[in-house]
Amino acid sequence: MSPLIDARHLGRTLAATVPVTLVRDVSLSIEAREFVALTGPSGSGKSSLLYLLGLLDRPTAGTLAIAGQDTGRLDERARSELRLTTIGFVFQFHFLLPEFTARANVEIPMLRLGRLTRRAARARAEELLGGLGLAGHFDKLPEQLSGGQRQRVAVARALANDPPLVLADEPTGSLDSKSSEQVFAILRDLVRERGKTILAVTHDLGLAARMDRRLELIDGGLITDDRPGAPDPTPAPG
Repeated sequence: MSPLIDARHLGRTLAATVPVTLVRDVSLSIEAREFVALTGPSGSGKSSLLYLLGLLDRPTAGTLAIAGQDTGRLDERARSELRLTTIGFVFQFHFLLPEFTARANVEIPMLRLGRLTRRAARARAEELLGGLGLAGHFDKLPEQLSGGQRQRVAVARALANDPPLVLADEPTGSLDSKSSEQVFAILRDLVRERGKTILAVTHDLGLAARMDRRLELIDGGLITDDRPGAPDPTPAPG
């Protein structure tokens, strides 16, 4: 069975008078049901790599397969459908639409995909929110929710289309310690109880140490993969 993520010599360089390399020769594979931390100092390329793996950006070098599909062969429409069906996103600042209720924010990905009726999407949104402890908050706007509650709505939205892969960019970075622990526990349980695969960018090495695997980037290159038995990654140039 193919890895859920299979990247080979992946790179992203911005064309400029002096080219800027954001991601440098990264090769990695991530299997189903892995709980993976992506760490590194600010500016090391963590978010840039996450956006490549999430099909929000295109590489300038290398290949990327998601769920067995060579993404380099897909047009924009096919990439968009693959994102909607296969990948859920959770960001540090949640990016909920402020004019929509918690329920409506979760319904949007389902309505975009178009596989459920509006009534079915509404029922699934309520089921997801209720499962994350938000049963009494369906009709609240994001501004009426706490930071931890908003992030749980963002998790529910990421799960709307039941994707096997969830990519999280600093999902606890803007939260207090209690809310951070709650969101971490939710992500952990998604792997253990629902069989999801999660790759999370984090600066919190304490949280990273509690995950199943840790990847570390320096200057856009992968220098650490602490999964037992993993091959040595290609070191970043000095």
